Amino acid sequence: MFVDTAKVKLQAGKGGDGAVSFRHEIYIPKGGPDGGDGGHGGSIIFRADKDTNTLLNFRFTPELKAEDGKNGSGTRSAGRSGKDLVIEVPIGTVVKKEGKIIADLTKDQQEAVIAKGGDGGFGNAHFKSSTRQAPIIAEVGEPGEAFEAELELKLLADVGLVGLPNAGKSTFLSVVSNAKPEIADYPFTTITPNLGVATVDDKDLLIADIPGLIEGASEGKGLGHAFLRHVDRTAVLLHLVDVYNDDAGEAYQTIRNELSKYSDLKDRPEIVALTKCEGLDPEIINIQIKSILAKNPEAKVFTISSSAHEGLTELLRELASVKQSASAKTVINGKSEAEEESEQDDALPVISLPKSSVKTSWNVEKQEDKFIITGEKIEKFARRTDFNNYASVNRLRDILKKLGIRAELTSQGAMADSIISIAGHEFTLVEDW
Repeated sequence: MFVDTAKVKLQAGKGGDGAVSFRHEIYIPKGGPDGGDGGHGGSIIFRADKDTNTLLNFRFTPELKAEDGKNGSGTRSAGRSGKDLVIEVPIGTVVKKEGKIIADLTKDQQEAVIAKGGDGGFGNAHFKSSTRQAPIIAEVGEPGEAFEAELELKLLADVGLVGLPNAGKSTFLSVVSNAKPEIADYPFTTITPNLGVATVDDKDLLIADIPGLIEGASEGKGLGHAFLRHVDRTAVLLHLVDVYNDDAGEAYQTIRNELSKYSDLKDRPEIVALTKCEGLDPEIINIQIKSILAKNPEAKVFTISSSAHEGLTELLRELASVKQSASAKTVINGKSEAEEESEQDDALPVISLPKSSVKTSWNVEKQEDKFIITGEKIEKFARRTDFNNYASVNRLRDILKKLGIRAELTSQGAMADSIISIAGHEFTLVEDW
């Protein structure tokens, strides 16, 4: 069963807690703190795999969880890190978080960390200093990232077949390649995409036969986006038009209208082929060609018969030539592959602290009787604070003071019993703070 969209809940592993421990050996007085750090939580990694062609498995496993990190222990023993969970997905899988693309896997064995595991907490050995000989502070492990990911599969092919239902796309693919799509003499025989490899002059062309379009498909009518999603990446479009249409030009224009409303498909290189031309009067064929050229004078129009194997070699050669030209221009925005990969990396969301000033890295907002503190750095400290440990909470208070947050709280009217909220944790100020 072909499935090209899915939603899955991801839960990366929690980091292990740091340990509070002191070295106790009979011949070593004042052995000092030796609590080890917690291990990192496992991340969830998606890996593109050429032998995987559907997102069906996500329908049966709607939740994925990576392993938690282990807690630290005495003798400075660090906890074991949780194992990463590596999931194989089809090449062409796009991963979105809250509607934004966070990964686009377009090559075999390409990997992306989708949900990052939490960092392990520091043990008390980490906090020893000349003024703090016996720290009883240890951090808890950070939670791993957790969210619902939206997956979308966009087939990667050299040639995408477009055309109205029953235009002969499946028959064409079955004749020129090794694909075996379902074929019948009625519209919408194809309800899932099919891929086939055609060879001409020792050159291979990966061709995608995708469900046919109807008017309004760009708004989701009929098979709608189930079609358009899969031609979004193709290098060249092969537009098949049934020669028996009342007006081939109108049939051609219907598809062009839908392509113009979706992405940049209207600007993709296109070859037009009139299908089912075997035994037909040349005069009728010429009328249909002129009808198409009236809509697009620059169209390259071929006449073929898939069942009679007429005109196929010439058409495939033209497709190979156009595909090669498109590859030379690197298809995407005319940039080199390295440049495109660099831009894709830059386009991915990267969390970093602002460089302008310390204050811009956090924010204090008063909401009724609470003071809400936000900011990547201070929230990370809060997530790793053991709020059941008085010394750990005092350390967090010291960090607030060093970052200048305490002064901002005071200026906004915070009192000793005011409630402070950071990363979902709440505590109150104390009199001597």
